[in-house]
Amino acid sequence: MKALQYVAIGQPPEVREVPTPEPGPGQVRVKVTAAGACHSDSFVMGLPEEDYAAGYPLPMTLGHEGAGIVDALGEGVTEVSVGESVAVYGPWGCGRCRQCAQGKENYCERAAELGITPPGLGHDGSMAEYMIVDSPRFLVPLGDLDPVDNVALTDAGLTPYHAIKGSLAKLGPGSTAVVIGTGGLGHVAIQILRALTPATVIALDVNEEKLALAKDVGAHHAFLSNEDAVEAITRATGRATVTAVFDFVAIQPTVDLGSALSGVETDLVLVGVGATKADVGMLARPFDATIRSPYWGSRAELMEVLDLARAGLIDVETESFSLDDAPEAYHRLHEGTLRGRAVITP
Repeated sequence: MKALQYVAIGQPPEVREVPTPEPGPGQVRVKVTAAGACHSDSFVMGLPEEDYAAGYPLPMTLGHEGAGIVDALGEGVTEVSVGESVAVYGPWGCGRCRQCAQGKENYCERAAELGITPPGLGHDGSMAEYMIVDSPRFLVPLGDLDPVDNVALTDAGLTPYHAIKGSLAKLGPGSTAVVIGTGGLGHVAIQILRALTPATVIALDVNEEKLALAKDVGAHHAFLSNEDAVEAITRATGRATVTAVFDFVAIQPTVDLGSALSGVETDLVLVGVGATKADVGMLARPFDATIRSPYWGSRAELMEVLDLARAGLIDVETESFSLDDAPEAYHRLHEGTLRGRAVITP
């Protein structure tokens, strides 16, 4: 079969011929109908050499957003049926710890200890004609949802949904939510905020085209993310601080901007992959202002995200690529020229 693999450190991914995998006991083979490309993949491909021996063995088939048709069942699997349309829940856990027992395998307490990694982020993922899923519990029914239109919801929908749910109690009438970075995840976050809250939603980005996308999907205001952003938000809302900031970039300038927008009880939610610095403590931040760094989401939340899509409340802007053209999708992702999300269709 064909697969898009990261083969050599510092080099673009390659489309290669690899053996078609067979499911072992308890596993499921999925015939992939759609796989999403994500900045997390670019992050992994940008890691230094010493990180690969520890957790990213090469060559590795990319893709942690996956959807497909159940194709073959390993010994003992009875929970799913051949021919079923499914989405793959990506943050795999042990299934036994306190977090996993709640469906929050994104916060598995033993994943690192046991060497459990998400598909495409530690072992072979969904950018292939077939993929192996380690347990049927990682498969969520897709039903009549189009896999190409909705595969990105497994991360680009689930991650912002989980991040926003942690601040829902604050996002009542009269509240303001700022979304920094309105690309693949951010444009879905705007729709989730509009669907779940009455908050005024403000989009910030350095790219005018992505700000246009933000307006198209429901942002009340869209401003350039620069030194004038705080003043622009103040003019728009009459206040210099906001209720919540959802930062899908998480680099030092955006964290500084989020801190500048923080007032009493503001949530600064860092969703982007990064490590930055911020002053904390009673004398450094407004009272009860928080900083959170959520990760992905639970299995139950993925079901809820797919239900939002079925209700027509969220929609992912996608651009499709064949598996042969998948390297170009990552080039476009790196260059920032994708309007929304790139989807590979094997």
